Amino acid sequence: MSNRRPYVGGNWKMHGELAGAVELTENVAAAIGEAVEAVDVTLFPPFPYLQAVGHALRQAGIGLGGQDCSPHLEGAHTGQTSPAMIADLGGSAALIGHSERRNELGEPDALIAAKTRAAIAAELQPVVCVGETMGEREAGNALQVVERQVRAALEGLTAAQVGTAVLAYEPVWAIGTGITATPDDAQSAHSMIRSLLGELYDAGLADSVRIIYGGSVKAANAAELFSAPDVDGGLIGGASLKVDEFASICRAAVSA
Repeated sequence: MSNRRPYVGGNWKMHGELAGAVELTENVAAAIGEAVEAVDVTLFPPFPYLQAVGHALRQAGIGLGGQDCSPHLEGAHTGQTSPAMIADLGGSAALIGHSERRNELGEPDALIAAKTRAAIAAELQPVVCVGETMGEREAGNALQVVERQVRAALEGLTAAQVGTAVLAYEPVWAIGTGITATPDDAQSAHSMIRSLLGELYDAGLADSVRIIYGGSVKAANAAELFSAPDVDGGLIGGASLKVDEFASICRAAVSA
């Protein structure tokens, strides 16, 4: 992990209800405790609960983020949530291009790039998700797909802008399936992404940007995954809804 500060995101997806979200937030903050001094933790609750979760976090040292954002800062865009609105509620980050939006909603690379630019314009940290499907992997195209997605998401951005981002490698075949990439699988993709950043920008930027892994990360495998030299933490799905499990993952990131 070099000198990069580890990052762990908890993506709650479309789960929970208001009272439960507040209780989960309070319990997670208590369970993580002083680990926040050594790891950046951000919670990504469903949009209706952003404000309540933000209030529950208070001075916990844990960030708040949206699970998506509009490519527009304002305007006649019914049903969308602008990055400026997320920031107005105390949010500091937004997930961009999560595989469930790429694949369930058909979001193309160009839209993901526009959302990344909008998040940066609103001074949110974009957590840009990339990753291949099982079909693309079996066809031998995994790294090519990931490279295309990274290039598209960062197109037109300056080194300073990219430096504010986190990249999340999330192989689609490992999300919610119980199948997890091996540390070697994760390291291979992360190493390629870091090399690509060096090609697009410079070695200093490439070494500073955090690249996290998402795909069935659990307390039982987190330490091994995070021990890979280019894996800087994780984007956690189902396990982020379990207090002890998520806290253990955060501690594993610190230890790595």
